[in-house]
Amino acid sequence: MKRRNFIELCMAGSAALLTETGCKRPRASFKGTITGASAQIGHILRDMKNIPSPKHYTVAGTVIAGAGISGLSAGRWLHEHGREDFIVLELESYTGGNAAYGKNEVSAYPMGAHYIPVPNNHLTEYLDFLEDARVILYRDESGLPFYNEEFLCYDPQERLYINGSWQDGLIPQRGITADEKQQFEKFLALMDHYRHLKDDEGQYVFDIPVDRSSRQPVYTQLDTITMSEWLQQEQLTAPALHWYVNYCTRDDFGCDAVSVSAWVGIHYFASRKGEAVNAAHGDVITWPQGNGYLADQLKKDFKDHIITDSLVLAVFQKDKKVAVHYLDVKSKQVRGILADNCILATPVFVTGRLMKDQEPFKKAKDSFTYTPWMVANLKLRQPAVSTWAGICWDNVIYNSASLGYVDATHQLIDQLTSYKNITYYLPLTDKDATTARIAAYGNNHTDWCQKVLSDLKTAHPRIEEYLEEINITVWGHAMPKPVPGHIFGGVRQTLQQPVNNQIFFAHTDYAGISIFEEGFYQGINAAQKIINAG
Repeated sequence: MKRRNFIELCMAGSAALLTETGCKRPRASFKGTITGASAQIGHILRDMKNIPSPKHYTVAGTVIAGAGISGLSAGRWLHEHGREDFIVLELESYTGGNAAYGKNEVSAYPMGAHYIPVPNNHLTEYLDFLEDARVILYRDESGLPFYNEEFLCYDPQERLYINGSWQDGLIPQRGITADEKQQFEKFLALMDHYRHLKDDEGQYVFDIPVDRSSRQPVYTQLDTITMSEWLQQEQLTAPALHWYVNYCTRDDFGCDAVSVSAWVGIHYFASRKGEAVNAAHGDVITWPQGNGYLADQLKKDFKDHIITDSLVLAVFQKDKKVAVHYLDVKSKQVRGILADNCILATPVFVTGRLMKDQEPFKKAKDSFTYTPWMVANLKLRQPAVSTWAGICWDNVIYNSASLGYVDATHQLIDQLTSYKNITYYLPLTDKDATTARIAAYGNNHTDWCQKVLSDLKTAHPRIEEYLEEINITVWGHAMPKPVPGHIFGGVRQTLQQPVNNQIFFAHTDYAGISIFEEGFYQGINAAQKIINAG
């Protein structure tokens, strides 16, 4: 029996979730906490007028500031190439950045990024890493990878709640007109055309990493208009199509079609070209803990190099070295390291402060607007009935402000418990970023619970009867908005330039879009520059 069929049978025999059947058990409030990036500690850097100097310095070959995906990737690359004299400093008590995750007695669950698409086959270093992480089990005689079926998202993958009921897939089918269906067909055909399109030098027009994409002006001019403007130019005006495009761009970029660059919007659909023995370019790979699985795999061989609870305060050149001052959060002591070089694997707005807003970072401030996000993890008791409610891995509500929820327990075929963890995603795009961020930090746990439940009740009116706990994660600066000019306007390229071949930069901010592959290669590129410098 095929694994996916076995899963279907197992799930069909398990308890249903969020159905109208079951014992009523309304609750006025729910257990849970608010977590997320340590804004209060991070604001020390923003607000500190005079940073105390350390009493003495230790020495290191390389300091990596930040243990997100870029920082961990850089550390892994240095380790694999015999450069063991490095230290990774991380503000939080955990690593992984936006790939952080939590855990309860039911399962692990993501607090941020929760999947990767099947990778493009020319990403040699990335595929090697996935093989090392047992995501790829082997490659056939032609070189095509075979992905671990434990991690390939199994059916049913996606569903959409629209016009009062659920449908398979996220492209609206119910209640749309014949003209809207034709517009969807035209749009998808255009995206397929762009997926395979190469320029006259044989380079893909839309590729990953972004900087491998064509630079020919006939294509880069798409970065001068918004995705909404491009849709209008193509006479693609159907409301259902615009909702779908908005959903996709908000999902990856925290940015809707009226503000995201058209080049970035098309890149979302056209950059994925992966092929595999048992998967296609549209398939996804996921874990209960989301991309936290990959973050753990990146650091597994150099954990002892990582110092958490360490807020980097300043980075500057001193006596032909790089001085790094950081606050040991637990002891409240300022410590110092003199290093041969440093990789700042931190967001641009943080890096600017560490670099004392040197000229390039002063100019960049207005070019980086960060979207805040809220992620909620809900622990749900499944009603004791014998039918299955049809929950998919990804569950989306049409015209909702949210992106819906994923089932964190979807892949756990060997764990048929009476509980589920679901992870709900809300990019806060209804206000300007600063206003939304202030409001997000001002909400208490009850405020967030009310917002989450008000949305989910649209599709699950009796959800409170099965809900036991809600844990909230707030990301104040989740990702910069890739507005027109962000990719090819020159700012991010300028910021990436090393300082005196000693201070290097690595973060998805410099790539232009916040996806795992970009963070992975940003780390490799910075580490390789250090290796090349000797």
